Amino acid sequence: MGRRAYIVVGIVVLLLLGGAVGAYAWDKSQEDEIAEGISIGDVDVGGMSADEARAAVRADLIKPLDKPVTVTYDGTRYILQPEDLEIGADLDGMVDDALEAGREEGLPSRIWRYATGGEVDETIQPTVSYSHEAIDEFVAKAAAAINQDPVDATIEPAAASLNAVPGEPGRTLHTDELKSAVEEAVQNPQNRTVQAQVDEVQPAVSTKDLAEKYPVYLTVDRANFTLRLWKDLKVVKSYPIAVGQVGLETPAGTYTINDKQVNPYWHVPDSAWAGDLAGKVIPPGPDNPLQARWMGFFDGAGVHGTSDVASLGSAASHGCIRMAVPDVIELYDQVPLGTPIYVG
Repeated sequence: MGRRAYIVVGIVVLLLLGGAVGAYAWDKSQEDEIAEGISIGDVDVGGMSADEARAAVRADLIKPLDKPVTVTYDGTRYILQPEDLEIGADLDGMVDDALEAGREEGLPSRIWRYATGGEVDETIQPTVSYSHEAIDEFVAKAAAAINQDPVDATIEPAAASLNAVPGEPGRTLHTDELKSAVEEAVQNPQNRTVQAQVDEVQPAVSTKDLAEKYPVYLTVDRANFTLRLWKDLKVVKSYPIAVGQVGLETPAGTYTINDKQVNPYWHVPDSAWAGDLAGKVIPPGPDNPLQARWMGFFDGAGVHGTSDVASLGSAASHGCIRMAVPDVIELYDQVPLGTPIYVG
């Protein structure tokens, strides 16, 4: 190879070295500039220096996070304050990630991008820290306020009627979904409001179920000396009765039949009105005022037969409900233990 050829080769080598040195210097000058097309969250930081990116992210992403998160349900707002959240952000880490994202390509690709004005299409997810415990406590408080147990339909008895009271549905908050939605809102400066999702919970007993729940019911009308037998919430028979005399009134209220006996023994109360019989036990027979059947419901008070049929239609007993013997025998077989009895 002649002298001229060596010179040409030398010039080419020098040009290549010069180009490489120039390319390296150009790339070096871009180290502190974030590539175009890169964003941190919703903040476009392409073309910014590290300091400029920090300022932009602080202003457009971090500062707006210092706002309450609001959960709404049925016109009520539940507010999670920013001071409770203890929000923090790794600002330096996010900017460093943005810078690094623009330098992941090889040097030739970067030089080509600089020369052609190309972009790096990448979004850096914001690194935001917050108190998970505060969110858990907030969701628990919202659930306590929103959740409501369903109320079963029931019967509101009166002396001469059984009135159906409709049930009320309950509601249950989707706590896991709400927690996730609040966590997203905590990190989203544009949307700080969450709509709570709630399920309606139907009562176990509806109005149409009441007849099945209360197949038998008794009501006592003390003022009119009448006991009514209800089946499937309809009166099937009314019986004349005697009730407690003044000072020894039959106790008013709603009870259940809790004791049933055929030809019961009479355990005489240890009371002054019992005289010499106080505290004694009287076996079945003519001396026992509890004739034929006994259906107890409260503190010694019950329904029983009586041989003193002349007392029916009056306040004559010591607190019990007296019935004619044929009537109490007929009633007894239709009234299971646990049957509700209302005394009004």
